[in-house]
Amino acid sequence: MMTEPLRVAIVGSGPTGFYTAEWLQKELQPNVRLDMFDRLPTPYGLVRGGVAPDHQKIKSVTAIYDKIAAQPGLRYFGNVEYGRDVTLEDLLAHYHQVVFCTGAQSDRSMGIVGEDLEGSYAATDFVGWYNAHPDYRHRSFRLEAERVAVIGVGNVAVDVARILCRTSEELAATDIAEHALEALKQSGVKEVVMIGRRGPAQAAFTLVEVRELGEMIGADVSVPPADMELDPASLAEIKADKATAKKVEVLREFSQRARSDKPRHLSIRFLQSPVEVVGDEQGRVRALKLVRNRLVAMDGKVICQATDEVEELPVQMVFRSVGYLGVALPGLPFDSRSGTVPSEGGRVAGQTGVYVAGWIKRGPSGVIGTNKPCARETVEKMKEDRDAGRMSAPGSEDMAEFLARKGVRVVSYPDWQRLDQLEVSRGQALGRPRLKYSRIEEMLGALDAEVSPA
Repeated sequence: MMTEPLRVAIVGSGPTGFYTAEWLQKELQPNVRLDMFDRLPTPYGLVRGGVAPDHQKIKSVTAIYDKIAAQPGLRYFGNVEYGRDVTLEDLLAHYHQVVFCTGAQSDRSMGIVGEDLEGSYAATDFVGWYNAHPDYRHRSFRLEAERVAVIGVGNVAVDVARILCRTSEELAATDIAEHALEALKQSGVKEVVMIGRRGPAQAAFTLVEVRELGEMIGADVSVPPADMELDPASLAEIKADKATAKKVEVLREFSQRARSDKPRHLSIRFLQSPVEVVGDEQGRVRALKLVRNRLVAMDGKVICQATDEVEELPVQMVFRSVGYLGVALPGLPFDSRSGTVPSEGGRVAGQTGVYVAGWIKRGPSGVIGTNKPCARETVEKMKEDRDAGRMSAPGSEDMAEFLARKGVRVVSYPDWQRLDQLEVSRGQALGRPRLKYSRIEEMLGALDAEVSPA
């Protein structure tokens, strides 16, 4: 029977990291000590770096994470990067168990000709850029483009399209990055075309997201009426699912709207797949070649088949939003096709005391709350292994001592809370919810300035 507290390292401080900590606290407190690591000084993962700036209500979930962080026995080690500052060997030498909650940090490519032309981007890059993520601070985009294509009809695609269509006044009321706000004020975008390979009934965006598109101050939204002619399989999906039926109802209303005099227009088009990004003589995007699809029911699923109908859509910028993808973690097995670490319910095969939860475990699916039951499943495996004595055998050195000896600059949770207050204060001075720091050196400098004597 284990007598000393269970020491657990949680790598990643997004929603899954906090839900994992919460379950461990509920199940094992007071006999558990949790250390949470993040390579950035700031916690919250995609809630901070992925949720759109005009969705402040969704970001309020961080109040729950703050309560979890305030529980005794949890420490935050921000600005500590796995693979650079600590290795798996280091963690197993300091903890009984290590759980990776690192999410899906990359994006899927479309795999078509011209995808790397100037003006063709991953939506994840744009999202990180406008959310002040330090990894994307240096990026720039061809915002002088008049027509933009967004490939995909998930919530991320909707976010990108909506941000491109928002007025400067709407954006100025959010916590969008200052550099993005200034760039978008000068945007030349007049039309955004969002493209889905299947039909309206198969669109991945949520009802709330699609409804919001019809409420934008400075942009009309439309759907080609022909795209709303549903096949039998889609009609069956609508009949079987009320949420899908409501989404299709909203899209049908969009297809019947008359164009107003708003300065921008968003068109949502279905049953089309990109087959080539076409460039000009300077290597810049000038068009997107699309093939028309038809839907076919096969093995209980609705799949799309290409027809011989091809269209060349003039555009000057393309954003692909066809899915996130996890990246390999040093020392862990990795399935490059799914972008996940193979596991059995969260228990990494062939590794004693090593676990995964969230997107790195199951792939990028679901909403923020979906990570909570996923984390619980992993914690159950951790409890089973603790009870059976299947754990690492760490030494007595404290991780804080180890990192100090290596000269790693650690940002604690109280440090983050001071940064949080500084960002809010900076924003309030401008009538905004917050003004984020977008560079790590700015964050560390702000903390140093605050503690330095006057």
